Amino acid sequence: MEKETFTIPNISCGHCVMAIKNELGEIDGIQGVEGNADGKTVTVTWEAPATEEKIRSTLADINYPAQ
Repeated sequence: MEKETFTIPNISCGHCVMAIKNELGEIDGIQGVEGNADGKTVTVTWEAPATEEKIRSTLADINYPAQ
């Protein structure tokens, strides 16, 4: 299992975090998504078939690109 914390400057509130959780939760292999609106971060835990590339791509697609 892998775990990564992504910095996402576009997060402005809890609704942003919920939108990210909902979208990433649809990816096969995602085990958990925890967000921090104040810190503008999202911590994602996953295993195959999910990949960091797929997570970053999904974040970019929904206008929350990770840095």
